[in-house]
Amino acid sequence: MSDAVRVLVADDQALLRGSFRVLIEAEPGFVVVGEADTGRRAVELAGLTAPDVVLMDVRMPELDGIEATRRICGSPETANVRVLMLTMFDLDSYVYAALRAGASGFLLKDTPPSDLLSAIRVVAAGDGLLAPSVTRRLIAEFARSHEPVGPFGGRMADVTGREREVLVLVARGLSNTEIAQRLRVSLATVKTHVSHLLTKLDARDRTQLVIAAYESGVVSASSN
Repeated sequence: MSDAVRVLVADDQALLRGSFRVLIEAEPGFVVVGEADTGRRAVELAGLTAPDVVLMDVRMPELDGIEATRRICGSPETANVRVLMLTMFDLDSYVYAALRAGASGFLLKDTPPSDLLSAIRVVAAGDGLLAPSVTRRLIAEFARSHEPVGPFGGRMADVTGREREVLVLVARGLSNTEIAQRLRVSLATVKTHVSHLLTKLDARDRTQLVIAAYESGVVSASSN
């Protein structure tokens, strides 16, 4: 089990936690390392169990899922833990707040089980879960009413022209392969540019690169 994806399940409903545990542990290569019924407990268990992924409900007692995510992702002890947010509410502000807090993805609770397991794999691998038809659209809609702000704007000075081109395409939901084809460069070159962007913008994954693109004004909401 040393190579198994370690998952912490955080939901205030015992029935849902149990259902998630059964689903996850029935899949080869996955193990549930703990269950949390409050946001505060999720933060504590993330530090104690060192999961690869926290499956986090948005609406949690004591600390809501967004604040719990912010604490997990913002702590040096749990900085490598990835958070996948789950909610029944398809609301712009929840999505944006969760991703700004450091979440690597956002799914609705009616997501098919196979898609949920795939999402955990993607997030555990260090990639952001970007569904262009949902997540990117909601970020754009929320960003439409905001001036470019946030920590990313000041970091753009170090980003090269070519890296900006790559960032724009990442924000539009293109994969590395698609970006390579669009820019007529090798896949290895694109991966290098993405790696440089993650470092220069101090972003955890591609999801945060999308946030950076909007908040810095490199991509405007009206361009989608």
